[in-house]
Amino acid sequence: MKITDIKCYRSKVPLVTPFKTALRSVDHIEDFVIIIETDSGEVGVGSAPSTPIITGDTHDSIYAAITQIIFPRLKGRYIAELNDLLALVHTSILTNYSAKAAVETALYDLWGKLNKAPLYQLFGGKKSELHTDITISVDSIDKMLQDCELALEAGFGVLKVKIGLHLDDDIKRIKAIHDGVRNRAKLRLDVNQGWTAKQTVFAVNQLEAQGVNLELIEQPVKANDIQGMRFISQHTVTPIMADESAFSPEQVIELITTGAADIINIKLMKTGGLSRAIRIADIADTYHIPCMMGCMLEGNIGVTAAAHLAVARSKNISLIDLDGPILGQYDPVCGGANFEGAKVTLSDGYGLGIEKVDGLIDF
Repeated sequence: MKITDIKCYRSKVPLVTPFKTALRSVDHIEDFVIIIETDSGEVGVGSAPSTPIITGDTHDSIYAAITQIIFPRLKGRYIAELNDLLALVHTSILTNYSAKAAVETALYDLWGKLNKAPLYQLFGGKKSELHTDITISVDSIDKMLQDCELALEAGFGVLKVKIGLHLDDDIKRIKAIHDGVRNRAKLRLDVNQGWTAKQTVFAVNQLEAQGVNLELIEQPVKANDIQGMRFISQHTVTPIMADESAFSPEQVIELITTGAADIINIKLMKTGGLSRAIRIADIADTYHIPCMMGCMLEGNIGVTAAAHLAVARSKNISLIDLDGPILGQYDPVCGGANFEGAKVTLSDGYGLGIEKVDGLIDF
């Protein structure tokens, strides 16, 4: 199975409700989609969203990195040489993690088809099902409570609440949501770098004193503030999860060995794809640190790839935040991961198990 060509597309799906965090507000899922073609007729699909304030990648930069630099090094090579192909992807250009993730996803998809098995089985997994949380965007208290109720009615038992705009208002939001969903759902807070270390400790102390129990707090401070993460971890009981601070295996080692994080959030768009995500999961497992498998605001293709890894490494990747496709008004992907409320089920199709993607627009 030899790589022969690549096609590039856009996919755009309106959201059910605007996605609001401390960093941005978005009303569509917009993915850059690639299809790698081979001489056997099999194709591999991959995708990446535009996340300039998180990864530094835009669709234009992803397109340029893939078509001008990464793909020319892959063309004419054989999918059976997967490890060599992955090395070419990562040594072809610095950073550009989303572009690398899209290409890796397509290569792994083809590798699964070559070996006639779904990826999760090739990764050593057995079960094909997991359960995700769902995101509650930051908004007025009334709107957030309404969104929480809709999530509970849809069968979600874990809510990931976005905050990080104004500390006092955030504390009020969290307390109101906790009281509103008490004993009906677990709460995870995602601050998206919106607080300082001292603000975080103050907020957690205030919330704990009011009887608010949180499963975790995600990335409360700026991504490069490792000392701040460590200060928070030393002065709070609630587990602290690193997200934007954890792109590379080297960063994860530093976070763990300095006591700056209790949990690591793995996202393929940060790691540059499945290969380094696997490495990070192995590192965390070595230190007995649990991981979350997360995603950007992205569609089914990238989320399906993440789900295959999460299923295969469920012992260590015990927390799941793969709700991207659920947030859209519809899912243009046929096959891949199937979403029924909080339950995510992978098909037994080869590779990612994706059959087709509707509504693609030429890039």
